Amino acid sequence: MTNLAVSDSDVAGLVKAAQEKQVALVFVGPEAPLCAGLADACAAAGLPCFGPTKMAAELEASKAFSKDFFAKYNLPTAAYRNFKSGEHEAALKYVEDEYAAGREVVVKASGLAAGKGVLMPQSVEEAKAGVKEVMVDKVFGAAGDELVVEQLLIGEECSCMAFADGQIAAMMAPAQDHKRVDDNDQGPNTGGMGAYAPAPCLTPELKVQVEEVLQRTVEALAKEGRKYVGVLYGGFMLTKDGPMLLEYNCRFGDPETQVLLPLLESDLFEVALGCAEGNLKARVPEVQWKSGAAATVVCAAKGYPGSYPKGLPLSGLEAANAVEGVKVYHAGTKAAEGGLVTSGGRVLAVTGLSTSLKDALHRSYEAVSKISFDPPGATGSMHFRKDIGHRALKRLEAA
Repeated sequence: MTNLAVSDSDVAGLVKAAQEKQVALVFVGPEAPLCAGLADACAAAGLPCFGPTKMAAELEASKAFSKDFFAKYNLPTAAYRNFKSGEHEAALKYVEDEYAAGREVVVKASGLAAGKGVLMPQSVEEAKAGVKEVMVDKVFGAAGDELVVEQLLIGEECSCMAFADGQIAAMMAPAQDHKRVDDNDQGPNTGGMGAYAPAPCLTPELKVQVEEVLQRTVEALAKEGRKYVGVLYGGFMLTKDGPMLLEYNCRFGDPETQVLLPLLESDLFEVALGCAEGNLKARVPEVQWKSGAAATVVCAAKGYPGSYPKGLPLSGLEAANAVEGVKVYHAGTKAAEGGLVTSGGRVLAVTGLSTSLKDALHRSYEAVSKISFDPPGATGSMHFRKDIGHRALKRLEAA
C-alpha cells in the first residue's frame, strides 16, 4: 500500500492517478470528494467507482434537501422546517413556537460540517443561540448557509449502513456510536468516541423496518435519476413510534467502520466492485458476516473536540496490537524523527473482536491501557470514554 501526494479535493488529479496506476476499483472514503463529483469523473473516464454520484451524494451534502426528500417519499423522519440565508428571524420565531407548544428541537447546519454541524440545545435560549451561531456567526462556515430545525426525537440511536448497487440495499450489521465526548453521554458532540456491533437495540422486528426504509431510499433515488452506488449510511432513532431517519451519510461512518469491517466475512473488494458494476448479487449473492461482536474505543488528545495539543509522542502501540483479537487503527497520527506522534483530535481507534460483546470490549480496553500520549514528565494527555457499549451491556444482562 502506497500513499500518493494527491489531495482528496483534487478530482482530476485522483482520476489521473487511478488511470496511471491502472486500478481495478476506485473506493472513496470521505464525503467531500463524492460531493465534488469524483464518482462522476470516474464514470466519464471508464473507471469503476464505489461511491455515489454528486447528485446522489446530495443526500449528505444538504440536510435541507434530504429532509425534503424524506417528506416527498414518506420516509419516517421528525417534523422540520428549512431556513435559507436571511431567514434568521423566521427561524427564531419557529423555535419559539415549537417550545411554546412543548416540543424541543435540534438545530442543524444543512451543509457538510465534518460531522459536527448538529446542535442539541437544552432550552429555548440555547436553541435560539444555536440558530445565531449557525446562521449569523457562521461557526460552520458555508455549511450554515441553510439551516434545518427539527423536532427532537427520543430513543436510542442506531447506525444502519447498507451496500448499495443502485438497485438494492444490502444492510450491514447494525452498529451504535457514542457521540458525546465524556462518559454517561455528557459533554459536546464529537465525530464519535467509540462504537460496537452488532447493536442489540435493533431487534429483528425493527431490522425489517429499517431494511425496508433503506431499500425504499435506493429505489426513490433511482426514480429521481440519482442512482445510488456505495455505502448508504442511515442514522436512525429508535422511537416508541418505530425507527425514524435522522439523516443519511454517503460513505462509511467513523468509528462504526472499525467494528463493521472486522465482522465482514465476504471479500470487501468483491462487494464494492459488484456495487460499482450495478449488480451486487452477480458477484456476491449474499453478503456474509462473521458471528461474534466487535467494539472500538477512540483514543483522543485531551481537549478534543475543543483545542488540543499536537505532536505528542505515541507509545505502547506494539503492546496494544499484541492483545488477542485487537487491531489499532490510526487516524490522527504522523511519523516524526523520534517515532509516531499525534496530529489530530481523534488519534486512534482500538478495536477488539471476540465471540461476545463483553469480551470484545474487555480486549479493546486492555489494549487501550497499554497506550500513552504522554511526553516525558507529563500525565493525562490521552482521553477516552470508559463506558463504550454501556447500553448494550445493560440490555444483554437484562435478557
